[in-house]
Amino acid sequence: MNANDADALRQRVLELETQLLTTKALLRRIEEQRPNTGGNALPPVSLPLRPSTHNLMLLSDSALPLGSFAYSSGLESFLAHHKPIPAGQTHLSLFHKFLKLSIQSVSYTNVPYALAAFRDPLGLADLDNDLDASTPCTVARRASIAQGRALLGVWEKAFASTAKSQHEDDIEAATTIEIFSRDLKLAAISSDPLPAVSGHLAPLWGVVCLALGLNLEEAGYLLLLNHAKAVMSAAVRASVMGPYMAQTILAGQGLQDLIRRSLEKVWFLQPEDAGQVVPSLDLWVGRHEMLYSRIFNS
Repeated sequence: MNANDADALRQRVLELETQLLTTKALLRRIEEQRPNTGGNALPPVSLPLRPSTHNLMLLSDSALPLGSFAYSSGLESFLAHHKPIPAGQTHLSLFHKFLKLSIQSVSYTNVPYALAAFRDPLGLADLDNDLDASTPCTVARRASIAQGRALLGVWEKAFASTAKSQHEDDIEAATTIEIFSRDLKLAAISSDPLPAVSGHLAPLWGVVCLALGLNLEEAGYLLLLNHAKAVMSAAVRASVMGPYMAQTILAGQGLQDLIRRSLEKVWFLQPEDAGQVVPSLDLWVGRHEMLYSRIFNS
């Protein structure tokens, strides 16, 4: 070892000793500031997480038992009506086309009802009735009602008691859901052929998100994201793509931008102005029951 290397090594040792002394001084300062609890307990830590963050994660969980993965939202019929595959197209390129159209369709037909229910939960029954009347496709209407009633069941069995304890000063949304659920049960046993309530997913989603403390942006974005996840799951089971490709699309910036732009376009759209902007999608969904073989309910 020459003189230069020895000097460099000596300098490095001095730097390490200085860092060690500094670290010891900081540790002593922390020990002095630690409350005297008679042990080695660390000071309490308070994380800035609200209960609504936990509820947001629950609603975004794929394990949420809404039955949405039993529906392809027309994807299965769409693929069946594009056989043989057009020249220059692949299953994956057709899927990207369908996903974009499907998100745009849900944005204009369902999201306005979810946002309106969030802004005015007392109008839940009227919004549900209006959405039922403005959904001409029988298959789509049946899927919306099945998932909406499943959400209502999840609310009653899992969310209701927690939401009431977390928001004791504001139970308007929770009370509205209870009244709606009661009316739905009465309609099921009533002899009236035209029940006043159906239980569609979109308006119920808005009120449930409000009752669980989510904000309006989270409620709208999550509704579209969950729809995209359900369509993606259907694509995996239909052998359009593998699970890793599906996660790549879900995590991609393209899907995030698509959901954000779609939500922004309908942010101020009133339910009375909502409507189908992709008419062919109603045809694909409606013709699903005519398929010779099928693995999904829509």
